[in-house]
Amino acid sequence: MMRQHLKLISKSLLILSFIALLTSCGSRKDIIYFQDEPITDQSLSELDNNYEIRYKPNDILTIDVSSQNVESVSAFNLPAVAYNNSNAGATEQTTVLRQTYLLDPQGNIEFPTLGTIKMGGLTRTEATAMLKEKIGEYANEFIVNIRLINFTITVSGEVNNPGNFTVQGERISLIQALGLAGDLTIYGRRNNIFLIREVDGKKKYAKYDLTSINVVNSPVYYLSQNDIIYVEPNNSRVRTSTYNPNTGVLISAVSTLATIAAIFIFRN
Repeated sequence: MMRQHLKLISKSLLILSFIALLTSCGSRKDIIYFQDEPITDQSLSELDNNYEIRYKPNDILTIDVSSQNVESVSAFNLPAVAYNNSNAGATEQTTVLRQTYLLDPQGNIEFPTLGTIKMGGLTRTEATAMLKEKIGEYANEFIVNIRLINFTITVSGEVNNPGNFTVQGERISLIQALGLAGDLTIYGRRNNIFLIREVDGKKKYAKYDLTSINVVNSPVYYLSQNDIIYVEPNNSRVRTSTYNPNTGVLISAVSTLATIAAIFIFRN
């Protein structure tokens, strides 16, 4: 009779341990981001940026027009702003701050002398040529230099250093972006990396597969300003995502009791 009771207790303990193990596991439905957006070949074709970024609303630009004859182009440059920076007991210092252009929601800027100019949708090459043509009506032998200073990207998910990153220059690849974020963790899915990009005010999506060399030929291999990269966790990470140390202790204790009961039954 005692033997039957011990068998029942042993089976109950094993079942309880199994249930505790199952309840400690996470669910993909609860953990994974962006599960319901279908990605098609058409999505990729809409995102092709031909490796050269195009200016968008809220971009911040510096535009310098320079010439050996400074006076001839002074009317096309924003005046620098100087301010004093001094602390108690410290020597007063003067800082010169270069003014910038912010593209409005329509992609326009207000340019000295020329007035409202549409920059949104243009590449740096196109914008430079356009300004040269307009300024050329007033001046000769000058240089136009345009720089995007708020080129930022976001890398999140299973990377070692997720966050927002400011890009020096105007070109960065997917691999370089992942490098800024410290590369993928061991739990990141190499074949399912997600891209979110805004194009003409609409969100577009694409996916990368790092296990294929063809990823370098993707039309979205080079990123655009404000792109978001999300690295999906693999099944191992999902299963342990809701793990609780107290649950682990419970499972260990129940398993130990079940083992002791089984040994006692076997010996008797």
